[in-house]
Amino acid sequence: MGEVTGAWTWLTTGANWQGESGVWARLGEHLWLSGVCLALSCLIALPLALWLGHIGRGGALAVNISNAGRAVPTLAVLVLLTLTPLGRHGDLPTIVALVLFAVPPLLTNAYIGMRGVDRAVVEAARGMGMSGGQLFRRVELPLAHPMVMAGLRTATVQVIATATLASMAGQGGLGRIITAGFNTYNTPQVVAGALIVGALALLAEGALALAGRALDPTRRRTEPSLPGRRP
Repeated sequence: MGEVTGAWTWLTTGANWQGESGVWARLGEHLWLSGVCLALSCLIALPLALWLGHIGRGGALAVNISNAGRAVPTLAVLVLLTLTPLGRHGDLPTIVALVLFAVPPLLTNAYIGMRGVDRAVVEAARGMGMSGGQLFRRVELPLAHPMVMAGLRTATVQVIATATLASMAGQGGLGRIITAGFNTYNTPQVVAGALIVGALALLAEGALALAGRALDPTRRRTEPSLPGRRP
C-alpha cells in the first residue's frame, strides 16, 4: 500500500507534470509514437488482409507467417534494430519493432472477419448482379467490420503498452518516467508511470469500442426509425 500511496502522491504533484521531462511532454511523445506505428500497421495489414479475404486465396499462409512473428520478443527486435544502421535514425528502430508487433492482430482479425462472412449472403449478392467491388464494399466489409475493429483495439492496446520500450533505445514516451524511477530507486514513480500507461491503453480501447459501434454499417442499417421520422 505504501507504493500505491506514494504513486498517488507523485501523480498529484504538479511539478511532475510540467517541463520537458514531465508527464504531459512524455504523454505527447507516447501518443505520437503510438499513432505513427498504428497508422503504418493499418496501412500494411488491413489492405492486404481485406484483399486476401475477398479473393479467398493465400490468406492462411499470410496469417501463419504473421503470427509466427509474435514468437519473437519485441524488446529483442528493438535491441537488434538499434545495433544496425537504423539505430542512427532516432525513433525508426522503435517504429519498425512496434509495427512488426501490431501487424499480426490487424492482419489476422481482418482476414478472419472477411472469410467469416456468410457464403450464402455473398452468393445471394452475386446473384443480384453485384460486381466484385460492390460485393466488397456493400456486403463483405460491413459484415467484417466488428472483427476488423476488434483487431484494431487489440493492436492499439498492445502498441500503447509496448511503446514504453522506446526508453530502452533512448527515445521518449511514458517509458522514460518508468525507467527514471528504476534508475533512482523511486518505486512510487515506477508505479505511477505504469498506471498512466494502463489508463491510456484503457481509454484508447474504450474510445475505439465506442467508435466501432458508432461506425458499424450493419448497426446503422438495422437501427429502427424514431417515432415521427420517415424510414
